[in-house]
Amino acid sequence: MTSSPKNLDALIVGAGFSGLYMLNKLKSMNMDVLSIEEASDVGGTWYWNSYPGAQCDVESMEYSYSFSEELQQEWKWSNRFSAQPEILKYANYVSQKFDLRSNIIFNTRVTSAQYNAETKKWLIKTSSNFVYSAKFFILATGTLSSVIEPKFPGISSFNGDTYITGKWPKTPISFKGKNVGIIGTGSSAVQSIPIIAKEAKSLTVFQRSANYSIPAHNRPLGNDEVKKIKENYPSIRKKARSSQSGIASAKPGEIGAFDVTDYERKQSFEKNWNNEEGNNFNLLSLYNDIRLNEKANNELANFVRGKIQSIVKNPETAELLSPKDAIGCKRTCLDTNYFETYNRNNVSLIDVNSNPILKITKEGLQTTDKSHQFDTIIFATGFDAMTGAILSINIEGKSGSTLKNKWENGPVTFLGLSMNNFPNLFTITGPGSPSVLSNMITSIEQHVEWITDCISFMNEQKLSEIEATEASEKEWTTHVSEIANDSPMRFACNSWYLGANIPGKTRIFMPYAGGIPQYIEKCNEVSSNDYQGFNLS
Repeated sequence: MTSSPKNLDALIVGAGFSGLYMLNKLKSMNMDVLSIEEASDVGGTWYWNSYPGAQCDVESMEYSYSFSEELQQEWKWSNRFSAQPEILKYANYVSQKFDLRSNIIFNTRVTSAQYNAETKKWLIKTSSNFVYSAKFFILATGTLSSVIEPKFPGISSFNGDTYITGKWPKTPISFKGKNVGIIGTGSSAVQSIPIIAKEAKSLTVFQRSANYSIPAHNRPLGNDEVKKIKENYPSIRKKARSSQSGIASAKPGEIGAFDVTDYERKQSFEKNWNNEEGNNFNLLSLYNDIRLNEKANNELANFVRGKIQSIVKNPETAELLSPKDAIGCKRTCLDTNYFETYNRNNVSLIDVNSNPILKITKEGLQTTDKSHQFDTIIFATGFDAMTGAILSINIEGKSGSTLKNKWENGPVTFLGLSMNNFPNLFTITGPGSPSVLSNMITSIEQHVEWITDCISFMNEQKLSEIEATEASEKEWTTHVSEIANDSPMRFACNSWYLGANIPGKTRIFMPYAGGIPQYIEKCNEVSSNDYQGFNLS
């Protein structure tokens, strides 16, 4: 361990999209700042999730930074929805263009952070036994970055290869001639299954709960459409921040599902599914009551189930792939030939509810009815979303209070940005902010800019500490819960929004469901009233 800590103005954890922008902003303020990144390169989620078929479900022209007009104009996206390699290339390009890499320490994890009330500094320790002292401690840890490690009995005895989608190897993997098993049917499995099935000798999918998925209709971007978007970027970005989801092209429905005839409703579902209006990811908000009204929700759910049953030829398989819960209670997937893949002769589906996995064996895995032999097993087992990466750091605030204890019964924050007893600690897109219910880049930029303005204000006023008051975080957490309760369909299944995929995790709806405009209005109101709801000293 170093004899004395290295002094910084700010330390950022993470060099994904939020960490890079935060670093850029603080560097432009001439602050002495470092970012600590566990990976060997930038990109965050897009560094780790390099599994076959990984791509974004927000259109590339909007899933990109807006802070630099030059960057917007010079970068060229190739497809409507970007694949992981291109997003990673973009992150690299940004890190080089804005000279950020020299302020990033790679292959290093922040293990603990302790607030010193006397010096009013955070003492931050890393996996390389380095210690830093920083006034500001900023968590840009990402919302889907804490991977759930598979815990099946016998996992270490397997003689073949095992992979986790959220920690995919950087070297190319071949499945040619291999018998492959994949456990899980969440977003990463939905994207990777069609690619793996084309190459593998056989692919067996183990499913716990079926997911709703709609066709992505991905395609190359035309030069004219790119030119038009780039010419209109100012209005597009402005519209994004005034849109519920932070996506300018999303057009929320203004009427209910039963304000039209059955025929009109089915036609509008059909057009959207077939992407006739170029906006198929808008299916869930075609009508304004799909998340509010069980009957309206069921109309759309039945439509999608009908599509699955018309695509998948084997009726038993089609039934297993048809979700029974509400549509939208989990994140709806975008896919390319996912359901069609189950018509292949080399693909089979096993329901682990009726036929549980007992253990991993030397040759493959054992379910209640038989032994399966595999050369490769893939674990698409998901993430400890929103809080997992933050709580993996041992964070101790004032008077010995730990964040782990504070969040024991679910996360408590003010605006998803700050917590009482943890001065000068900021979370970018933390629980209690729109975060995963929005275009993440829209939310990231808004948060980074709010934090930057807050630090500037503190410097100008010569303030040493800022932290949320106990009253404001309690009031905000209650408000987040009440807003979520206004959309009952969100609670209709065990989703990672609730933390229900983690045994023992308190079930609480973690993101703010009130939408981007309402959220931004609240953030602006707080800052324009000299950070009302915060203790300043």
